[in-house]
Amino acid sequence: MKKSSTLIVVGALSFAWGGFCSAQSDAPYTEGPVWEITMVKAKYGMGDEYLKGLAKTFKGTLDEAKKQNLILDYKILLGDAATPHDFDILLMVESKNMAAFDNAREKFDPIARKIEGSPDQQRATATKRLEIREIMGNKLMREITLK
Repeated sequence: MKKSSTLIVVGALSFAWGGFCSAQSDAPYTEGPVWEITMVKAKYGMGDEYLKGLAKTFKGTLDEAKKQNLILDYKILLGDAATPHDFDILLMVESKNMAAFDNAREKFDPIARKIEGSPDQQRATATKRLEIREIMGNKLMREITLK
């Protein structure tokens, strides 16, 4: 290939790559933080008991995670179930992005041991929770801002 042809090809590729890299999304929104959402149904008459347990473990763990900048925030929403098979509590944990979930156990296990105790103690707490609530589902959703 001649020197001038090589320069033209390199120039064209550079121009094309530059245009490709600077292209913006046509999505009608911008991406924001990621929310891990757990839908919970407290068993009849056990809502307050479940929330008392969350005040110790869920809140304690996530307050420490927030202090360590592992999460941005968390929320608990409480409401009436729409049907007998619906959730009445939403547990929501906000993370900066999907990458925040990389190596999550390495980051969160020490906090869980500090707040909830040994793995055996954590299992005992989790087993007790089975008696007072049912997990209806989990979702990982991204917050968006409409353009």
